[in-house]
Amino acid sequence: MARVVAELPKGSRVTDYISLGVVAKTFPLATIKSVLAETDKDSRRHRELPAHVVIYYVIALALYMQSSYREVLRCLLEGVQWLFGPDFKIKVTGKSGISQARTRLGVEPLKLLHDQIVRPIAVEASKGAWYRKWRLVSLDGSTMDVADEVANEKAFGRPTTGEGKSGYPQFRFVSLVENGTHVLFGTQIGPYAAAELTLAEKLIPCLQPGMLCLADRNFFGYEFWSKARNTEADLLWRIKKNMVFPCEKRLEDGSYLSHTYPSAQDRRHKTRGIQVRVIDYRLEGVPDAESIYRLVTTILDPEQAPAKELAALYHERWEIETAFDELKTHLRGARIVMRSKTPDLVRQEFYGLLMGHFAVRRLMYEAALTADIDSDQLSFLHAVRVVRRKLPVLNSFPP
Repeated sequence: MARVVAELPKGSRVTDYISLGVVAKTFPLATIKSVLAETDKDSRRHRELPAHVVIYYVIALALYMQSSYREVLRCLLEGVQWLFGPDFKIKVTGKSGISQARTRLGVEPLKLLHDQIVRPIAVEASKGAWYRKWRLVSLDGSTMDVADEVANEKAFGRPTTGEGKSGYPQFRFVSLVENGTHVLFGTQIGPYAAAELTLAEKLIPCLQPGMLCLADRNFFGYEFWSKARNTEADLLWRIKKNMVFPCEKRLEDGSYLSHTYPSAQDRRHKTRGIQVRVIDYRLEGVPDAESIYRLVTTILDPEQAPAKELAALYHERWEIETAFDELKTHLRGARIVMRSKTPDLVRQEFYGLLMGHFAVRRLMYEAALTADIDSDQLSFLHAVRVVRRKLPVLNSFPP
């Protein structure tokens, strides 16, 4: 995959297409300045690129991955030109100046801003976000290519293929998604070699009572299940069909109660067991379907959640795959490699990408709520194009 300099067609500019109003609304200037003060990154002297402008700039980079560094910055500065009048001359900092400003800022303010603002947003009236009384969330992980630099390879690693090493270093990340809104939250980043389960343990605090978390069979294990269950969120996870879960009590809907144990010895002595409900089912008439699917859940009462409904519900876990596709294909670009050349700036850029995705998804959520429809009926790609289109709003970017 060849990497080329990102630029727009001749005669066109980012400012012909974009408005940062949705970004400024989602990430208010007051919150950004609070985050900068908390991380001791606020600008102490006048600079061409003060720290709060750099934060907006990093989010803008994520929204316009195919545009050059300087062209995105020009857009930001034109967004505040109204403040100084038409005679104000815009000075666009060079590429090295932009890099220095991003390096001064670092990743910590972006991560803190992300952690404070990016979270589930569905309300009771939101269509598609709930199963009975539970807010639906899903857990999964993915990877991203980064610039082929020695420092990035050392920090993140590079996957191997049958023909040798891959073309680019990669990092791994694990996220939760709010199924009904496709908001990715609680995201944890690590090197390519990091286990998804290890990263997932760091986002457990994001699970809350009233949530129902869906996850695939690679995440199930006694310790992780126990920690997730202790948040008082409910869980519905697929498990490998060869795992031992003997039927202890058959329930009216065909599911049954069993226990999971931390070791074979505990199973023999029936110590430290956690009671679970097991659901076995088949997908009839589906090409390439496995012979049997097995789920375990913390919801022990079949009247609260019948087995057939949970079996059908589990397949909504694929909503997180759709959200990852939005992030990696429609927003970043299918053939675009993250451009930052140092590990700290890679992490900074990735949090900017997550916040750009959140800004678009929040806009879609508000539109769907106003129209009283499921946000799945709206096109993410169309929403991105709307955000990129220049709108005649003077205060599209806070000075």
